[in-house]
Amino acid sequence: MREGPALTIRRADYTEPAYWIRNVELTFDLDPAKTIVSSRLVIERNLSLPPQPLKLHGEDITLLRVQANGESVSFRQEPGLLVIDNPPGDNFTLDIRNTCCPDKNTQLSGLFSSDSGLFTQCEAEGFRRITYFLDRPDVMAVYTVLLRADKKRYPVLLSNGNLLEEGELEGGRHYAKWHDPFRKPSYLFAVVAADLVAREQQIRTRSGRDHLLQVYVRRGDLDKTEHAMNSLIASVVWDEARFKLPLDLERFMIVAVGDFNMGAMENKGLNIFNTKFVLASPATATDVDFAGVESVVGHEYFHNWTGNRITCRDWFQLSLKEGLTVFRDQEFSMDMAGGPSAKAVKRIEDVRGLRQVQFPEDAGPMAHPVRPDEYQAINNFYTATVYEKGAEVVRMMQTLVGREGFERGMTLYFQRHDGFAVTCDDFAQAIADANPGSMLSVRLDKFKNWYAQAGTPQLKARGHYNAEQRSYTLTLAQTSQPSPGQAHKLPYVIPVQMGLLGPDGQALPVQLEGEYPSSATERVLVLDEPSLSLTFVNIDVPPVPSLLRGFSAPVRLDDGLSNDELLILLKHDSDPFNRWEAGQRLVLSAMMAATRSDAPPVLDAAIVEALRSVLRDETLDAAFKELVLTLPNERYVAEQFEVSDPQRIHVVHEAMRDQLAAELHADWLWAWDNHQVNEGYRPDAQQSGYRALANRALAMLVRHAVATGDEVWQGKAYGRFKTAGNMTERLGALQALVEAHAALAEPALARFYEMFKGEALVIDKWFALQAGAPEPIGPNAGRVFERIQALMKHPDFSLKNPNRARSLIFTLMSANPAAFHRADAAGYALWESLVTDIDAANPQLASRLARMMERWRRLAEPWQSAARDALARVAAQPNLSDDTREVVSRALES
Repeated sequence: MREGPALTIRRADYTEPAYWIRNVELTFDLDPAKTIVSSRLVIERNLSLPPQPLKLHGEDITLLRVQANGESVSFRQEPGLLVIDNPPGDNFTLDIRNTCCPDKNTQLSGLFSSDSGLFTQCEAEGFRRITYFLDRPDVMAVYTVLLRADKKRYPVLLSNGNLLEEGELEGGRHYAKWHDPFRKPSYLFAVVAADLVAREQQIRTRSGRDHLLQVYVRRGDLDKTEHAMNSLIASVVWDEARFKLPLDLERFMIVAVGDFNMGAMENKGLNIFNTKFVLASPATATDVDFAGVESVVGHEYFHNWTGNRITCRDWFQLSLKEGLTVFRDQEFSMDMAGGPSAKAVKRIEDVRGLRQVQFPEDAGPMAHPVRPDEYQAINNFYTATVYEKGAEVVRMMQTLVGREGFERGMTLYFQRHDGFAVTCDDFAQAIADANPGSMLSVRLDKFKNWYAQAGTPQLKARGHYNAEQRSYTLTLAQTSQPSPGQAHKLPYVIPVQMGLLGPDGQALPVQLEGEYPSSATERVLVLDEPSLSLTFVNIDVPPVPSLLRGFSAPVRLDDGLSNDELLILLKHDSDPFNRWEAGQRLVLSAMMAATRSDAPPVLDAAIVEALRSVLRDETLDAAFKELVLTLPNERYVAEQFEVSDPQRIHVVHEAMRDQLAAELHADWLWAWDNHQVNEGYRPDAQQSGYRALANRALAMLVRHAVATGDEVWQGKAYGRFKTAGNMTERLGALQALVEAHAALAEPALARFYEMFKGEALVIDKWFALQAGAPEPIGPNAGRVFERIQALMKHPDFSLKNPNRARSLIFTLMSANPAAFHRADAAGYALWESLVTDIDAANPQLASRLARMMERWRRLAEPWQSAARDALARVAAQPNLSDDTREVVSRALES
């Protein structure tokens, strides 16, 4: 903890380290109360810099001994540093002995205790909490690790790389020695000492090498690891087939731990995962959970090359590994989904997440470029901007050079940089150099503005049809709003994938003036100036532009289309993303109009009829229908206003859900009857889509039943809940009852808890479901918030476990605006007390909770003033962590 302002780290100040660490030998005598760490570091002075002291990072550890070349050496300690003013020459060996206390490490960074053992988390700066080191990503070394521990308590001893030997020691202890032949930075180091069991699979890759895959979990969870193993095998196969990147170690290990700040960590050969993204069985995990396991397993495995073999020069380059690897896991998941429709559903889900989380971040006080220029606490920059927007930047590169061109660029990237710590510029240059003459190559300097500038560009499009000349002129213009530290923005390179539709929905040619005639009905336009006008010829009818197909650039689009034109896109567009987008825009526009007025919120009959036609269209995938029929959530609606009234938005949102439940009642009955899965459970795209649509239909049928006093569908939902053969259907039925505030919701919740009280991840769902239930409108308003307060006293609730805290508290504050933004400010008082309490133990978790209030200026009164006061009280706390102080300070300054 630090009092006062934190030190600001700037990208412009980067210099190479004064010393390199080439080899590391670590010995751990593992004990939860006092672990002894002995390190032997082979150090070389960086001869390109003048001689200077050696400064090693260390935090919350106790130093016992320091020797250089086997002899005592003079040293001193500063806050967070071990300093040797006069190292013994340009090349020397440094021996350090220190202790750390895993049991007291509530930050879950470094070496910490959890349930069945000891685990590490070293990204971003956790290794310094284990031993003294040059804890920065550009210092890469080869590690050999000896682990010693009590065999009965910790029968499994794991570290990075390949197992060299293992054996027995006196006193009931044992040891294991591991060696990682690949140079890596300290943030990729890992140790596990625990009582675990493993699912194992031997595989032979395309290169002809045999490998052992292992998924370690606590005893009793082995039956939930089949999907994680299958996902790992699929990841290995996919990466070798798509990018010719093979598995490079004798074994690859995944370890699941219940206490973890992140989703997972890509430590070289030893990935440590939050149990949420490993454990899955039909009885305990939903289709969404199965998809999440596949995605995260893929993501962490793909880091083996994009992050591990080539890593970041400094933390400002974080998107070099994270944005690229998110792109890779998205591509993997789309390929695993199957056909074009299933791939489109995955793309829609990814974009929906980007808009709901990253777009507000881009417009808020924590806005930063994909490659930030400065930070105070690096943990605060593990953000949607670095990850998801970073992935969109990579996707635009692929759009500009083509799929095969992108693969050539990846090959060149590894040829140039394998084994080194590099920058985002190095990656972009490799993709461009592999594709000379491409739209990326000739516009590379401008394209890099995506890395350098914060904020979401606005793309305005307007068209004019000339009937006499049979031409259509499309004008594109881009603007960017100021963001913190960036008042003026340079133009971006924006690829606009597009097509033109006639009034009857037929695709029209996209031949530009001066081009040879072509039958093409889709193309990519590139806007790299403030504005651009293009004329399409041989257009016989006034066209409807379908722009930004597949969401080809992360921008906000203003195309000026009327409702009638959007209805044409919704009914006929060949691009699934824009078809979904048209439906969302129609509903969003109606919701915004109703929010601004006091009139009863009603969707136009034409919109309802269009939604009905989508629901009844048997040529469309069920998963796509479910997405179209899902209203934009309240938080996303609020982001469309300069100043928002969360309670009015809630009233409008609930009224329109009621309207769709009533007016499409017969259609929901049809959807329910025709989308039952009557075969063995598979988490594939088709079955998952059927279950998603059936659950959506059931929710609407129960909502209508509660509104009309009909007990039949409430009873049917309860029956489904009791007899469901998988968690997706069981939780869907429970959610239908809870969200409609049906009388049977309470006995169903009690029964669910009794059924699964021994399953931590399922109980997380139980907490989250209640925290996300919409507040009743009228005399029972406030009931959900009061329930959440009561649940905080439940014996199964704990703020110490990040998953449990996220399930209840984060769900309330991020996904239930009407319950959180109360006129009496009780939600803000709860936020204030929780941020302060959690910060004392786990600053990473606290800073993420603090961000729930960073958009306070967008609230109407009385919420705005109450939110500001709560932020000010937290900021006034004298012992806030750097992580949390940076968030609340920037929020107040915005």
